[in-house]
Amino acid sequence: MNHFRKTSAIRGSSRELEAWHHAPGAFQRLTPPWERMRIVEEPAEIADGTRAVIEMKAGPVWTKWVAEHQDCLPGESFTDIQIKGPFAHWKHVHQFKSFSNDVSILTDEIEYRLPMRFLGNSFGGPFVGPKLERTFCYRHAVTTMDLERLVDEPPGDGKPLTVLVTGATGMVGTALEAFLRMRGHEVRRVTRNPKKASDVRWDIRKGEMDLSPAEKIDAVVHLAGENIAGGRWSAERKKRILESRRLGTRLLCQKLASLERPPRVLVSVSGANYYEQGTTTFQDESAPRGSGFLSDVCEVWEQETARAENAGIRVVRMRLGVIISPSGGALSKMLPTFQLGVAGRLGSGNQRMAWIALDDVIDIMHRAIQDERYQGALNAVAPQSPSNREFTKTLGQVLRRPTVIPVPAAALRLVLGKEMANETLLADLAIAPGKLESLGYPFRFPEIGSALKFMLGKE
Repeated sequence: MNHFRKTSAIRGSSRELEAWHHAPGAFQRLTPPWERMRIVEEPAEIADGTRAVIEMKAGPVWTKWVAEHQDCLPGESFTDIQIKGPFAHWKHVHQFKSFSNDVSILTDEIEYRLPMRFLGNSFGGPFVGPKLERTFCYRHAVTTMDLERLVDEPPGDGKPLTVLVTGATGMVGTALEAFLRMRGHEVRRVTRNPKKASDVRWDIRKGEMDLSPAEKIDAVVHLAGENIAGGRWSAERKKRILESRRLGTRLLCQKLASLERPPRVLVSVSGANYYEQGTTTFQDESAPRGSGFLSDVCEVWEQETARAENAGIRVVRMRLGVIISPSGGALSKMLPTFQLGVAGRLGSGNQRMAWIALDDVIDIMHRAIQDERYQGALNAVAPQSPSNREFTKTLGQVLRRPTVIPVPAAALRLVLGKEMANETLLADLAIAPGKLESLGYPFRFPEIGSALKFMLGKE
């Protein structure tokens, strides 16, 4: 039998710590972003006999894991026992203990046995131990961060909200849904293919959205739009990118304005590409729009929220930088070449990068929903903007891989097309989070090194 134990002192009472682990969405929050995992079944509560079903991908194969909760002792601990899964035996005890009035101790203790006995230990043993250490370092860090947020956030009315989310199945939407549910809110997804009774069907091309005038929605987060990096920019693809945002935002805002009781707030994402490239100074929200296709897209995207604003809805236009997470987006596309040690700077490497960690994105969105000071354009970018050369070097150091093979700008323009390469991988964007800094937002990841270490489980 093998044993693993991880213990951390965490700011917050043991009751708060236990409540966090019991909250809906907590399991999704605890799933490391580098793992390929999906939740098939989540229990309504953690109690003796309830089960969680997940699927994990190792290489090309998906494996089902069924865990049953046992020995649930309120205020003390609960245990997960593997009923079906990759281990011959798995028992995971979660313990919560008070250390002082405002500090508690979290302990995860696991006993496990690998399949095939000697062969399993010989071949799997050296892999499983470090994997558990990496995973639970991440899980304890997330738990610490979320409980600190509860203490540090400005006080609200504490009422659970009904939040409508478009693009809920994407990278940001999935993380946001888990975070909102964990904080006690109900999330209703807007989707073309409803799977739950609470889902709202829409069809942008037909201008249809199944939202009746009597619906009670407190807040809306609008994330939907055609993937900008989903393929080379042909004239047809550029039209789809632009129209998905124009028509989707228009349809959403028309429906919200027609409700008998419109929501209090709409958080609608846009992009840092709204601004001009190559400026000598950093641009805050007062800077004018730039030139180029993506600037056009951002402007159209934001203009379509006017109908909601005219209906008395507080609108937050979040101009997002490159989101740092291995679960999707730019970083997930970069990782294979960096991990193989065949990566390097792009073009000159001097272009500045407007970026933000995924955990900061969802925290800012949650605050924007709750805090009426969040209004209008909002640059959701980290306060430090590394050059591509600096980013490349830092990612290589985090992964412990060389980064000595540059990619010429001409090669990028040949593969992607000149316009797409210049506005994405070669874009030089110096953007400042002016409003966030004036609001005193506490960035969890203000610099790129700490964000990469956290999101890749290297710290």
